[in-house]
Amino acid sequence: MAPALSKFITKQNVAGAFALSALIWLLKRKSTKKTIKSRSLWPTNDVHYVINEEKPKRPTKAHVDAAFFKQLYQLLSIGIPGILSPEAGFALLVAGSLVARSLCDLWMIRTSTLIEGSIVNMDAPLFKKRLLTFLAAMPIISVVNNILKYGIGEMKLRMRTNISRHLLDQYLKGFTYYKMTNLDTRIANPDQLLTTDIDKFCDSCTDLYSNVAKPMLDISIYLYRLTTTLGGRTPLLMIGYLGLAGSFLTHIRRPIASMTAKEQRLEGEYRHIHSRLITNSEEIAFYRGNNREKLTLLASFHKLVKHLRGLLEFKVGMGVIDNFVGKYIATVVGFYAVSIPFFQKNHSVLSGTTDHRFKNYYENGRMMVKMAEAIGRLILAGRELTRLAGFTARVTDIRRVLDELNEGKYQRTMISDTKNSLIGHPGAGRIIAQDNIICFDRVPLVTPNGDVLVREFSFEVKSGMNVLVCGPNGCGKSSLFRVLGELWPVWGGVVTKPPSGKLFYIPQRPYMTLGTLRDQVIYPHTQAEMQRRNYAKDEDLQKYLDLVQLGHLLEREGGWDTVADWMDVLSGGEKQRIAMARLFYHKPQFAILDECTSAVSVDVEDSMYSYCREANISLFTVSHRRSLWKHHEYYLLMDGRGSYEFKPIEPDTEEFGS
Repeated sequence: MAPALSKFITKQNVAGAFALSALIWLLKRKSTKKTIKSRSLWPTNDVHYVINEEKPKRPTKAHVDAAFFKQLYQLLSIGIPGILSPEAGFALLVAGSLVARSLCDLWMIRTSTLIEGSIVNMDAPLFKKRLLTFLAAMPIISVVNNILKYGIGEMKLRMRTNISRHLLDQYLKGFTYYKMTNLDTRIANPDQLLTTDIDKFCDSCTDLYSNVAKPMLDISIYLYRLTTTLGGRTPLLMIGYLGLAGSFLTHIRRPIASMTAKEQRLEGEYRHIHSRLITNSEEIAFYRGNNREKLTLLASFHKLVKHLRGLLEFKVGMGVIDNFVGKYIATVVGFYAVSIPFFQKNHSVLSGTTDHRFKNYYENGRMMVKMAEAIGRLILAGRELTRLAGFTARVTDIRRVLDELNEGKYQRTMISDTKNSLIGHPGAGRIIAQDNIICFDRVPLVTPNGDVLVREFSFEVKSGMNVLVCGPNGCGKSSLFRVLGELWPVWGGVVTKPPSGKLFYIPQRPYMTLGTLRDQVIYPHTQAEMQRRNYAKDEDLQKYLDLVQLGHLLEREGGWDTVADWMDVLSGGEKQRIAMARLFYHKPQFAILDECTSAVSVDVEDSMYSYCREANISLFTVSHRRSLWKHHEYYLLMDGRGSYEFKPIEPDTEEFGS
């Protein structure tokens, strides 16, 4: 009988292997045909884009090593700020729930064994009694399980809140958010890192905590119980297998960490390209660029899908090895280990009747199987650990970049070679805060790419001097204002300027914030700040709207507290006039007006500039309108070739017109 059964099993294995091989071959053949047929859906090789492309010399390091545990500790110290914090309390709640759940599992094993024993012995009264006891305990066990779920969920939310607040504080500190996207090239998709990656890190971290703590607790409990009844050889065999299998699986699972980090980077690139399409939808529509943008999106999506397919194939292969080593072999080892005492003469478990021996085997066998399952889960938790390493590396990257940006350090690929020039380096210049003056003393005007627009800028403007800035496109007008606004680093010399709150900038396309109509005028103040600082009242805001001839907005939109998408509700001219009302509200010493009245009629523009003079607001104006020359006393002419002129406006100066 045994040889026939063995022969049958061998035939079944061969047939199964042949069928599996044939299925894989057919799927690959079908996939190849489908790829050939749908190749036209993917972009051709002439579609190129680069978003923070990684250099081959510096691949993403995401491995379970000493550096990973150091990074994890740093992030956990942010997520769980102290042992007396609520987060630590929820971690203890989870630990207590895990202990209670393990004790419940142990009680259920013993009780179910007794119930089944009463069935085998045909003892109906005892069966009913034990069954009712088992039923009465179910609500308590259910409460324990759901308290565990609540503790894990709340701990994850609190960790995410703390880490998100910490990183957002760094991200929105000063101009860091601007520097990250305009000066530094290391992080191309901070939105992905600050939202999805933090969430996945916290999710993976809390899951790992519960998936490691519960098996370790189960192993400890079952190890103690089995050692007291079966001796030390049986449990030690299982523990030895745990160390051997865990080391093996951890070694072959190492690539998952870096593959997870790359997956998140490609997801961020794909999302970033979508956001660019939304942001620039009008310009793309005018150019009829939908097909070109589709090719770019598909190219990014194809890179993502290709990586995800490779990751999926790797995970499937690892899943086979994980299940085989972590579950099935662990169960076989468990059966073998629990059988050892029963095949030894004079062992304590052999005393008594056959029913007593069967009860001992059944109860200890269940505990051994549970211990084997716990060992398997602990081995498989290594898979989550390598995945966590990928998320940890991603979150650590943005944390490190934010810290360096806040220290004034940034990294960017330079287009121009400035090493041998005498213009200095980023941050070599000084900025001095002083009221009622703007002075550039031998300040080079250099872009973040290293392009030198002007080697030395030197001029002085005091309050009451209105300056018209003119010159061809690309000559450096906007660059000058970015240095003045401290958005770009100063490469040398000394910049003397009022504090940032006394210098106001209005671009050609003003920004409308999310909020009420009042918020548009007082931005970036909130209503509480306006009232606390006693800047103005709603009556004053009404006056500013009247000055820019927008008093009718209150009636048209329904009052100051109306909330709307003001970028769409207001026309281009209305948004520019709202920005001028915003300028009147803040009353700065100097205002930079960068083509900010291009969509406003000449008469309204004239009245707004006249009010600026009455309010003692000194102006730096970039404009091509000749009608504005009369509102300025000086001009700054930049020729785009590295030279400039700063002179008073004479009657014949208007010939420069820009």
